Amino acid sequence: MSELDTLYQEVILDHSKRPRNFRPLENSDRHADGYNPLCGDKVTIYLRLADDRIADISFQGSGCAISTASASILTEALKGKTRAEAEALFETFHNLVTGQPVRPEDAPALGKLAVFSGVSEFPVRVKCASLAWHTLRSALAGEPAVATTE
Repeated sequence: MSELDTLYQEVILDHSKRPRNFRPLENSDRHADGYNPLCGDKVTIYLRLADDRIADISFQGSGCAISTASASILTEALKGKTRAEAEALFETFHNLVTGQPVRPEDAPALGKLAVFSGVSEFPVRVKCASLAWHTLRSALAGEPAVATTE
């Protein structure tokens, strides 16, 4: 295993065992629930918007290490971002985990999310990594239906 692979595993395990922003968000403007029927992962994303920015974001749920780490890093990456920036990062992240090309100019925005690059080699894990992101989109859109990866 390369040093980079080891680092990636450490970041995912750290965020899985000690997720950041894992709490209900008091005074949230929006929230959405997500469910991955394939493996049973569940997540709720909470948002507080100020103007067009994500002023605060948190999550709760239960799932595998990939799902929990993805939600944790998502909350860190998106706090303070505009809706447009969140949508752009969703697209870049989705390309990363599905094995699609990531434009070189978009790669720096990934930050810690780059640890999920190997997920594309395991199609069933793509849904684990992307559940929180699909749920985020539902929360931003104010959609009441449960978000899924299907």
